[in-house]
Amino acid sequence: MANQTPPKSIRNKASRPKRSGKTGLPAGSLVHLGERKVPHAAISLIEYGPDGLTETRFDSLAACQACLTTGPKLWLNVHGLHEPEVMREVGRRFNLHPLVLEDILNTDQRPKIEDYGDYLFLVARFFNYDAATLSASSEQVSFVIGKDFVLTFQERPTGSFDPVREWLRQDKGRIRQLGVDYLAYALLDTLVDRYFVVLEQIGERSEELEEALITKPDATLLHTLHQLKRETLTLRRAIWPLREVINTLLRNDSRFFTAETQLYLRDIYDHTVHLIESLEAIRDLIAGMLDLYLSAISNRVNQEVRALTVVAVIFMPATLVSGIFGMNFHVMPLLDDPFGFLVAIGLMVGVAATLSAIFWRRRWLG
Repeated sequence: MANQTPPKSIRNKASRPKRSGKTGLPAGSLVHLGERKVPHAAISLIEYGPDGLTETRFDSLAACQACLTTGPKLWLNVHGLHEPEVMREVGRRFNLHPLVLEDILNTDQRPKIEDYGDYLFLVARFFNYDAATLSASSEQVSFVIGKDFVLTFQERPTGSFDPVREWLRQDKGRIRQLGVDYLAYALLDTLVDRYFVVLEQIGERSEELEEALITKPDATLLHTLHQLKRETLTLRRAIWPLREVINTLLRNDSRFFTAETQLYLRDIYDHTVHLIESLEAIRDLIAGMLDLYLSAISNRVNQEVRALTVVAVIFMPATLVSGIFGMNFHVMPLLDDPFGFLVAIGLMVGVAATLSAIFWRRRWLG
């Protein structure tokens, strides 16, 4: 159950269970739906209180089953959601409803919150942004918040909760003195702060694209724009429901969150509103860039068509003159004149030069 990077063979499509795999199964069946991102599940337990902290890592399911918790408050974290027997054991130890375990194993959940009486079940998504590939990847994070425990379930180790672990280890702030509701707040706050990092990276990339579009729009920029548009849509689908989740926590009847902790939850709610406003601003910027790209392409086409039209108009008199003198008449002016050819050529060049001068003054040739 060590934290290791899975080989590519683990992450390929063949290792991704399909929803069709649950067809015909009863509700609450523990079937993992999603990509297997670690070779083995890993469990860590932190028991803490004002007087100290105990941290335990389990390298086997048997070790987890034999563990006896003694701390007044605890935080259990699971990395890797593809082993139903691990979920079943956690559910047994904390008396979790089978539907909760089923939702945890289904890694395609939208952010939501459900009240099961003795605990709250909360689903959120953690985002990473790869600036090299311009792609945002998300992973499901599930929370179970009880009176004296917090359970978190992640698809793989991301390091996103490491700051909170350090606060607990070093007894920073009031995290050990306050209840597990403050621990839940700290974890949610860390998750929400990550959205700001992703949005800043997307916003910076959008501004760079805007400058590139103004100078020289091309098809590769259009592809990047569509990719950014898809990423912001994915973020929108995660952030908007998350705001409702935090709002529901604020309206909670204080069974799980004290009045003091709810003040901190208001701060998270303000952050989610700020995230939504920033995201909508980026979406508007991307939409404006798409219009700018189409306008630039249309303007460039118009300029090219105008240039071709100017060239055609310049040479049209020459075509007219040569066409007239090419008619098969026996009697025509200048046919027998020794200077007729030069006169015709001079007429063509003169008209072309006159038109060119007119177009140049109107800046149609630039």
